[in-house]
Amino acid sequence: MSYLSMIKYDIMSLGDVMKNNLKYLRKSRGYTQVGLQMQTGIEQSLLSKFENGERVPPTETLLTLAEFYGVSIDYILCRTDNPEVNK
Repeated sequence: MSYLSMIKYDIMSLGDVMKNNLKYLRKSRGYTQVGLQMQTGIEQSLLSKFENGERVPPTETLLTLAEFYGVSIDYILCRTDNPEVNK
């Protein structure tokens, strides 16, 4: 497996891991994808792809979502079970 193939695999597996957190955060706060789009400016079609693990959000989008939900990026990325932001 080439280096680029390994990177692509790692990025896509990251999408598989975080998709559940993204959907959970949205639904637990009572938002539809369209409602979240209206609050954050992130297109509904992209939110759907993020939640289905088809795309990985870029850093700017992760920052927007983390700030909106009041959680850490590490929580969204499933690197911790603690959603609190360390300041």
